[in-house]
Amino acid sequence: MNSNEIEIHKELKKYFGFSQFKGLQEQVITSILDKKNTFVIMPTGGGKSLCYQLPALIQEGTAIVVSPLIALMKNQVDAIRSLSSENGIAHVLNSSLTKTEIAQVKKDISSGLTKLLYVAPESLTKEEYVAFLQSVPISFVAIDEAHCISEWGHDFRPEYRNLRNIIKQLGKVPIIGLTATATPKVQEDILKNLDMSDASTFKASFNRPNLYYEVRTKTKNIESDIIRFIKQHKGKSGIIYCLSRKKVESIAEVLQVNGISAVPYHAGLDAKTRAKHQDMFLMEDVEVVVATIAFGMGIDKPDVRFVIHHDIPKSLESYYQETGRAGRDGGEGHCLAYYSYKDVEKLEKFMSGKPVAEQEIGFALLQEVVAYAETSMSRRKFLLHYFGEEFDSETGEGADMDDNVRNPKHKVEAKDQVVKLLEIVRDTKHIYKSKEIVFTLIGRINAVIKAHKTDTQSYFGSGSSHDEKYWMALLRQVLVTGYLSKDIETYGVIKITEEGLDFIKNPVSFMMSEDHEYSEADDEAIVASSKSSGTADEVLMGMLRELRKKVAKKLGVPPFVVFQDPSLEDMALKYPISLTELYNIHGVGEGKAKKYGGEFVTLISRYVEDNDIIRPDDLVVKSTGVNSANKLYIIQNIDRKLPLSDIASAKGLTMDTLIKEMEQIVYSGTKLNIKYWLDDILDDDQQEEIHDYFMESESDKIEDALKEFDGDYDIDELRLMRIKFISEVAN
Repeated sequence: MNSNEIEIHKELKKYFGFSQFKGLQEQVITSILDKKNTFVIMPTGGGKSLCYQLPALIQEGTAIVVSPLIALMKNQVDAIRSLSSENGIAHVLNSSLTKTEIAQVKKDISSGLTKLLYVAPESLTKEEYVAFLQSVPISFVAIDEAHCISEWGHDFRPEYRNLRNIIKQLGKVPIIGLTATATPKVQEDILKNLDMSDASTFKASFNRPNLYYEVRTKTKNIESDIIRFIKQHKGKSGIIYCLSRKKVESIAEVLQVNGISAVPYHAGLDAKTRAKHQDMFLMEDVEVVVATIAFGMGIDKPDVRFVIHHDIPKSLESYYQETGRAGRDGGEGHCLAYYSYKDVEKLEKFMSGKPVAEQEIGFALLQEVVAYAETSMSRRKFLLHYFGEEFDSETGEGADMDDNVRNPKHKVEAKDQVVKLLEIVRDTKHIYKSKEIVFTLIGRINAVIKAHKTDTQSYFGSGSSHDEKYWMALLRQVLVTGYLSKDIETYGVIKITEEGLDFIKNPVSFMMSEDHEYSEADDEAIVASSKSSGTADEVLMGMLRELRKKVAKKLGVPPFVVFQDPSLEDMALKYPISLTELYNIHGVGEGKAKKYGGEFVTLISRYVEDNDIIRPDDLVVKSTGVNSANKLYIIQNIDRKLPLSDIASAKGLTMDTLIKEMEQIVYSGTKLNIKYWLDDILDDDQQEEIHDYFMESESDKIEDALKEFDGDYDIDELRLMRIKFISEVAN
């Protein structure tokens, strides 16, 4: 080590207590101390902030750090103040300060006490601040989250565009740009915009080998899936990301009701609550934070053990950054994302109001997320390729840390198809994005293809022996292999590379695995199997049916009056052994549990004991009673004999939804007396006829009743009569 190196190691130990640097930190710091423009690309958690904090502390003058997030600044200022006896060593300068506080900041800078000044980009545009900063020695300007400069960044902020002009006014000071986004397009934008093409660039690897990547189909049972996952990771810290504030609130509630300590975090909460929730998470008073992406920017919690994406994010940059909050201490980090194409369509809808260029960028970024979710190749290889980094999925560090590698899909030889695909890209002259390439192969016409007259070419439809899904999967894998490249600047146009042209001349074996199918059909199938015989205990189910028959006979009512089939299936799945647990069974409320539940829980607990059954306590997902306010309103106003149409419109419900709510109420054991309403629709004889039908029927299915009465009554009349029947006979 030369004397300079010894010096900065000493300072590192003195200020931060570390005996050595991590990754590229030392090289970056040396570049900054040499007063060079420096560009640092380092993944989240790679130790970016130390790169400018240490040189700021040991140089003359004040370093200006531009950061977009107030929470992040506050966090860092606190951290630096804790290293020094002087509070004035670091300051924030933003709109939240009072006049007195601003005066104090200026005084500390002028006296040479302040080494780091954190500013929001907006504050830097104020003339009084610029004038003041011109009068004091500045060591350098660091621009954190520099991707905010680029429209291609996932977090573009127009005020960042003007930074270069302001910095120029401060005289000749070196600039340090730092980002955790590595797409080549964004890097180029940053260097161009900051006018620092001469910068020394340092790029760290984006591979986080300790993170395990997994994507699951998003089904209707997502809440119980998440609860089960968290209970398997009991006592560990985690973050759940949702796209909307409403979803954040409702998931946080569901978790709390199910005995998981969780708090919500989103921009709609007041600053005090947000700070409190963030601190609770940091101090481990709660295990889980449910958040919109507004959260985590200022979070430096090293032991987040899982990050769950309830909704798929808008770009792979966001995904990488959010998953990157897991396992920063190098310990385990499980990154689980739920994916359904419906969510993607929702995001596309949100974009439709934006300017065309912005929409194009948004769509291009979103398609990359779809490709990541649907791919069956190594997710790590796919992600790193997106960030311009090669990864060897055989020998690379963390190679087996994803669901696709651990559960590989069947591979097929696709050498000839690769040649066909490459030829089409070459022959259509690099004008098409993925969709049009695939359409050309399968022979489907759209406006773009028609405009270029591609449908008249001999190769149009030459790949029709395989479907769209197959070609899309192959195209993605060929891209990652490097035979094709995607030009982001033209929103994802596909071009052939030199390697691709070589492959056409000398094809070699190419094993492809087909993409995952995430269809709604899967969704239904999964829900069906967990509701029906797939997972319910068949033996217990038989015993419960017998008991239901016995109870119904004793009371002289049809069996469905006691409990409906879905309720029995749920019991055979969750094994409730107390009345309280029975309340949480599908379609069983307190009233019903008290009235009929005793014999059922006795039977189940005896069965559980005799057969040494381990009960899945995590399967009993309690609902948050979000509709309980509605329910109360409905019950009270039916008591007051208010017309049902008025009740529906007061709560903004359709008649169909109101009837559904009423069905839930009576099937859970609460009485609703709607005779006053039915008397206006049906006379006594008609009511009696339908009542007798239900009394003697084997089933309470409306389809069966419709068949039986063959058009005499409409569906709503029968549903309302069924409500009256259950209410009188069962409750």
